[in-house]
Amino acid sequence: MPPDSSLARQRVLRPALAVFAALSLVTGLLYPLATTALARLAFAHQAAGSPVQSGETTVGSALIGQSFTSPRYFWGRPSATAERPYNAQASGGSNLGPRNPDLARLAGERAVALRQADPGNAAPIPVDLVAASGSGLDPHISVAGARYQAPRVARERGLPADEVEQLIAAHTERPFIGILGEPVVNVLQLNLALDRLPRP
Repeated sequence: MPPDSSLARQRVLRPALAVFAALSLVTGLLYPLATTALARLAFAHQAAGSPVQSGETTVGSALIGQSFTSPRYFWGRPSATAERPYNAQASGGSNLGPRNPDLARLAGERAVALRQADPGNAAPIPVDLVAASGSGLDPHISVAGARYQAPRVARERGLPADEVEQLIAAHTERPFIGILGEPVVNVLQLNLALDRLPRP
């Protein structure tokens, strides 16, 4: 191999390796550290995972739903994550298309469970209570979904219906800057507020 060919290769390789090392340092170390530090300073609660506290105990995250099956609690949006509902390590939807018979079957089973938990409720069931979300981790339900469940929760807890309705209103999150999205209710935070109410 001619000596000038080896020198030419070194002239190309050295700057390439230097650029690779510099970019690895900047994008792989300095930038993540800087953004993490900025997030912890400016948005400490969100950067920590938006934990939800009950007293001194962390009981979940405001960003990830939990499974509630007792009629004394509001139920969240169905989750289709693998292995178990609301599995944050397997985020994803059911991927069932609109013509898939399993989609209608699952929605029907969920509707039956809601009707069995509250047989006297003849109101239409809001769609978010029978259709799984795309992430499988959605911690919110619609205001209509919360109001549909309010009579059952009030009856099971022996509470006045208007008190439960007021609790829903107090925990309704408004659209971002008033126009982006729909009003929603965080199920975990609403259920924790229920548990804090004085027992009748």
